[in-house]
Amino acid sequence: MGDLYVLKFGGNAIRGRDDLMRLSGEIAEMLRGGDRIVLVHGGGPEISEEMERRGMTPRKVCGVRVTDADSLDVAETVLRRLNSEVVGCLQECGVQALGIPGYFCTVCTRKPPMKAVEDGMEVEVDLGLVGEVSGTDPQCLYDLLDQGITPVIYPIGKDADGRKLNVNADTMVAGIASGVDCREMVAITDVPGILRDVSDPGSRIDSLTLDEVDALIADGTISGGMIPKVEACRSALLAGVGTVRMVNGKDPQSIITDIRKGVPHGTVITR
Repeated sequence: MGDLYVLKFGGNAIRGRDDLMRLSGEIAEMLRGGDRIVLVHGGGPEISEEMERRGMTPRKVCGVRVTDADSLDVAETVLRRLNSEVVGCLQECGVQALGIPGYFCTVCTRKPPMKAVEDGMEVEVDLGLVGEVSGTDPQCLYDLLDQGITPVIYPIGKDADGRKLNVNADTMVAGIASGVDCREMVAITDVPGILRDVSDPGSRIDSLTLDEVDALIADGTISGGMIPKVEACRSALLAGVGTVRMVNGKDPQSIITDIRKGVPHGTVITR
């Protein structure tokens, strides 16, 4: 039996039918090679667009969406639609896929208020109905994988009382990857990896340790929306995932298939 990879992508990296079909084709190729895949996706840009269409104002703090009941309803509606589109493209490429919400395989807790800097001042922000993964049910995923089915997970969670929570897709994938025996967690982004200079795609860093990640956050090289991504990588590594990789969903050559061939690809992060 091949390796298990846990993949995650968001709307900035993979968007529209052409992108989805290309990724689906690569996933089909990896499955034919004997590997198994658990796929997690977000949909931040699409959620924001739907909120604006409804006259709502999206708000994020440190890359995490502030979520009230109405925002949660929008997020779930959009993510379910996107999930159906992802599953459909995979099936067209010959992949048996099943779309499920995160609460089928995880238990989440509401994220406590967090400190953030706004307008130069430190403030405490209540993110509302935002969750983080506190536990994973790997057997649910293994049962699907054993039947040759690829789970496709959208990041709506539930707490122990059954209350639904919006979960950042990077947070969801870290929780899931740490709960299964995977070779790698792969974050499919809209950049070639972690860059020393965000304006220069050629400044990609091939490999980093968590200490080096901390130094890049401290000097501002890693900032904004990249911080939740690397923090998700940190969570997965500290929970036992051996390797986390960030790759470019816009790469015309290979999004993920180079990984199983051993070709240097993206930024690899280890403890």
